[in-house]
Amino acid sequence: MSSTLGLMMDLSPDYQPDFESFKCLLVDMAQERSAEALLRMIVNRLAGQPYVALARIWLIKPGDICDSCRMRPECPDQTSCLHLVASAGRPLAESEAGWARLDGDFRRFPLGARKVGRIGATGEPVEVADIEKEGSGIARPEWARQQRIRGFGGQPLTYKGEVLGVLGVFTRIRMAGECLVWLRMIADHAATAISNARAFEEIERLRRQLELENEYLREEVKVARAFGEIVGESSALQKLLDQVALVAPADTSVLILGESGTGKELIARAIHERSHRRDHPMIRVNCASIPRELFESEFFGHVRGAFTGAVRDRAGRFQLADRGTLFLDEIGEIPLELQSKLLRVLQDGTFERIGEERTRKVNVRIIAATNRNLKEEIASKRFREDLYYRLSVFPIEVMPLRERIEDIPLLAAHFLSQTCRRLGVPEVPLKRRHVLMLRNYDWPGNIRELQNVIERAVITARSGVLQFELSEKKVLTQEANRALIASPQQQVRPENEIGIRTHGDLKTQERENILAALQSARWKISGPGGAANLLGVKPTTLASRMKAMGISRPR
Repeated sequence: MSSTLGLMMDLSPDYQPDFESFKCLLVDMAQERSAEALLRMIVNRLAGQPYVALARIWLIKPGDICDSCRMRPECPDQTSCLHLVASAGRPLAESEAGWARLDGDFRRFPLGARKVGRIGATGEPVEVADIEKEGSGIARPEWARQQRIRGFGGQPLTYKGEVLGVLGVFTRIRMAGECLVWLRMIADHAATAISNARAFEEIERLRRQLELENEYLREEVKVARAFGEIVGESSALQKLLDQVALVAPADTSVLILGESGTGKELIARAIHERSHRRDHPMIRVNCASIPRELFESEFFGHVRGAFTGAVRDRAGRFQLADRGTLFLDEIGEIPLELQSKLLRVLQDGTFERIGEERTRKVNVRIIAATNRNLKEEIASKRFREDLYYRLSVFPIEVMPLRERIEDIPLLAAHFLSQTCRRLGVPEVPLKRRHVLMLRNYDWPGNIRELQNVIERAVITARSGVLQFELSEKKVLTQEANRALIASPQQQVRPENEIGIRTHGDLKTQERENILAALQSARWKISGPGGAANLLGVKPTTLASRMKAMGISRPR
């Protein structure tokens, strides 16, 4: 027998516990955020007292082993009971099995049964100062005699009026006086600490769940809309985005070519956001809007008093874009005599503010855009050839909307949802006839025109019905429209080509139409841009038709 065990056997019946260690336990319990670690801490610290033979904690949980539980006959409803969740003790014989195991005969206590069960059911403590004298009806009196158990203290773990469980302590001294007061205090603090630990664990669980959901949603957004507000899935757009992904990590100058309204600024921003400069600003300059006399000031800045009206120092766009990106929109509009000044800063990265002799140096990536044919401008002596080659190291051409017509349903649904949300009006459905109407239009104003048409239609909608104002002169020819409609990404027949069909033909056409809508919406059924929205039916109706036709998302 060890000296520690010998000490326990020689304890005086009036031995006073180490209450200082109880104070430390209360402080440590308040700092523990893991419920499992907290429960182990409580029983181990209590069992560390020389006079404590066994310390256990049971918590109220749903019944789980009712069929095999030895106390089932005593259980009133088999819905919930006390589960043994922590145990620690010091048997007198070193050869005896440890008391930390949680799978013994008393791993479950029915609520209301025996001392522990009554504490859990009533929330009232049970304290037996001297088991031998009081004959308290302990479950295993022989075990108590062998282990020299004298007292028992059972306290409910109550938090805000709710009984969470039971703390039970078997001692080798009489349970009385200040010892019982401390046991009550420990139980109260333990209940609060258990509740807090559970709350922390739930918060942590929800945080991990949100992280996983966000990771999933980010991946979904990345797949569906890999370039922010750039919407579409046509082959022309995918080729364009491949070029963006290729050139973005480099510091190469980029020249974006395309008609007005095709979204050249979005492409420039996509390049910037995927470059190593993304943590620094992208400064946009509309070259067409800068008056000739203010060109140098706008680009390079000026000092106070440099000219009439210069009442304070002003930083130019190049300085603002240092370590970032300068987007020169409508670069073809810069007057010829001013292009040489721009070329110098592009070549060596140096400039001077107006009225200042100091030469400044900047590290700027240039992205330029134009709707003009710069080679024709060079031939006409309206644009410098050396400036063109400085800007067009990596040219990117943005296709007009009429050449990526299969993107129109996605773009229309996107603008419709965006406009309704911004105007604070209920979302208006985009029906199949609307899609056909938009697809049949030539879109001289490209995406900007489509956005304006959608916004105007939302504002003027009557009884929730969209009406598009489109010029009849800009409708695509029947041959061009047929070729575009034959695209595998949007199998929609023009209404004027639909003749008399059999019932089987109509069923086949309906199936093909549903599949086309699902593919266009990337198998999204409900919500803005969803297949149900494109087809003009309720999501439940579409789901029912898909089930009847055996249509399911390919794995």
